[in-house]
Amino acid sequence: MLWAPATVSAQAISITVIDSVSREPVVAAVVTVSGFHGGGFTDTLGRFRLPEMKTTPLRVHISRIGYKPWMGELADTLREKIIWLAPSETALKTVTVSAAARDISKDLSPIPVEIYTSVFFQKNVTPGLFDALSLVNGVRPQTNCNVCGTGDIQINGMPGSYTMVTIDGMPLVSGLSTVYGLSGIPNGLIDRIEITKGPAGALYGSESVAGVINVITKNALTAPRLYLDVFGSSIGETNMDIAAGIRTGKASSLLGINWFSYQNPLDVNGDNFTDVVLQDRISVFNKWGFTRKGNYQASLAARYVHENRWGGEMQWEPRWRGTDSIYGESIRTNRMEMLGRYQLPVRTRRVMFDASWNLHDQYSHYGNILYTGKQQVAFGQLTTDLPLGKRHEAVMGAAVRFTLYDDNSPATATPDGASNLPSRTWLPGIFIQDQIELNGRNRLLLGLRYDYNSVHGNILTPRISWKWVKDIQHSLRITTGSGYRIANIFTEDHAALTGARTVIIAGNLRPERSWNGNINYTRKFFPAHASVITLDGSLFYTRFFNQILPDYDTDPDLIIYDNLDGYAVSSGAALNMDFSFMHGYRIVAGVTAMNVFREEKGQRLSQLYAPPFSGTWAVTCPLPAFKITLDYTGNVNSPMRLPVFPNDYRPGYSPWFAIHNIQFSTELKEGLKLYAAVKNLTGFFPREDVIMRAFDPFDRQTDVDNPNGFTFDPTYNYAPVQRQRLLLGIRWTINTRRGQ
Repeated sequence: MLWAPATVSAQAISITVIDSVSREPVVAAVVTVSGFHGGGFTDTLGRFRLPEMKTTPLRVHISRIGYKPWMGELADTLREKIIWLAPSETALKTVTVSAAARDISKDLSPIPVEIYTSVFFQKNVTPGLFDALSLVNGVRPQTNCNVCGTGDIQINGMPGSYTMVTIDGMPLVSGLSTVYGLSGIPNGLIDRIEITKGPAGALYGSESVAGVINVITKNALTAPRLYLDVFGSSIGETNMDIAAGIRTGKASSLLGINWFSYQNPLDVNGDNFTDVVLQDRISVFNKWGFTRKGNYQASLAARYVHENRWGGEMQWEPRWRGTDSIYGESIRTNRMEMLGRYQLPVRTRRVMFDASWNLHDQYSHYGNILYTGKQQVAFGQLTTDLPLGKRHEAVMGAAVRFTLYDDNSPATATPDGASNLPSRTWLPGIFIQDQIELNGRNRLLLGLRYDYNSVHGNILTPRISWKWVKDIQHSLRITTGSGYRIANIFTEDHAALTGARTVIIAGNLRPERSWNGNINYTRKFFPAHASVITLDGSLFYTRFFNQILPDYDTDPDLIIYDNLDGYAVSSGAALNMDFSFMHGYRIVAGVTAMNVFREEKGQRLSQLYAPPFSGTWAVTCPLPAFKITLDYTGNVNSPMRLPVFPNDYRPGYSPWFAIHNIQFSTELKEGLKLYAAVKNLTGFFPREDVIMRAFDPFDRQTDVDNPNGFTFDPTYNYAPVQRQRLLLGIRWTINTRRGQ
């Protein structure tokens, strides 16, 4: 029996269920009363009438997907009652910090932000953040080198160097570390990942041209006391994540360790080169939070990453490093990061000081070519709330970033090449952002940032966003803004380091700029049985100026870098779908259709590795009869343009392809889970020669039976060269804390 508001006596108790964060009604919440058969659901205004009281008090239970359940007693003297329902960790209204440099409800933010919890990424277990993001619609991890395995993360078809990656809102991954720093973030420390698509220069400054990926780590006070996740695969991969939350007096600590090893050379396609990069990686992260008088915030964190990776001919050994006998690419990286947050003891307003520092030290050999690079980035930012009135949530800040970069390439040499000249770049800036509640349905966000780059001078980046809400089921966001970045080509393009082609830098490179427009519409449905359907659609358009692109086509022996004499565009539409049902059933899927190209001198050329159509999915299906949960995940990509030589025998575009993964997990006892997965279920991998002239990696025979002048080149790639592989793992979580 279901209670219906229309059939209940007018003398019954009326309750209204409200979201405690957004202050919006909670629709389709399940209401049950002890001693009464059946139950009912709140209406579109969050209201429900309880049955007429015969005994007092009534014990009421309210539950809703994405919220912590509420239970309490109601007396007959209270004919109208408001119940505040608190969002859970996996709530639909997750708190985001990426949009406004402060905690704000995702649904209240005028900036569209996609949020993915660590539980979501556990549906497709991976050894690191790079591979995990393959589940996110419009975000594509791309391997740029088939030998050393370097890669980046693309947003809406733009190269990974256009994406800013931050940890807890602070820029720690940029420049030299873009292609390497994405690995080694322990999965056990990740609370959620926030993704903002489109320029965010008004808030984040340089590098946030295509978007921002913000990795939010767990709170040491609420993190599990112990978290252990270990898995191994049928090809010899071993991964271990350990995280521990420790409370000592007025301080709390979050310690995380990630170790990954793969030392089993495979050659599926028979070109005598390793298909998957071999590596050893260790990452240690420690975050401290401190309890201060007045509940002021204070935290300090540090991370160290050591990685040793190599790929090359199957008979390569470390003793061949740097020689011209057997080809191999060996990269040894040491990386240190520190970040801290301190809230000043100011009672009248919130004043925060954030600081970070990182050191990235890389020692690499590409065949017989040595590349060494070292980069340090120091960052400091002071932000404060502005008292502009009750309808304003304004923040103002001042920031400074200093980058010191040195390598053994022409990028840090005097014009005549006679001596070394490390790059030192200062980037101070100020910004202001105000979110204005115009009325109950309209919010407006205005942002403006001014930076002074010590090399390129003044840079101004504005942003404006408007959000309209009809009710909890309908919302519309319109955003426009600007972004910019200062490029360092030698740190971002693997082909410039391999020695396969000669690098030419044409003129003084100017900073890249972009303008973006985005329209986002969200529609929520609340059918029966407390299920939720969310459709989130976006139209996006980004236009790039002064874009720095490598020219591979003019001369097969050269890579020519110059500012684009024209413009580039990334435009398209995206649709995210989330079907959440009772009993744990869920479907998360998304599709993106885009057109990414550059136009120069009247000619239009599609962007490399930017499929016009792509899709992702994650289907969760509990099988209670077997005490098993089934997760089916994957992605599909349409043909994308690939880097080919003139008269290349390989296709200039990839075929349609899809990667399917299936995973089974079962809870052996509370907190202890066992999982098994099959990666790449259909066994798809590129059948083309992904390495040009793999038999002549040192280009010794280019004048023998080679009429097209082909040279060794490992950059032709669109999918992993891996068949099916089995993965087995165990995850153990202890939440009980001493003293609780």
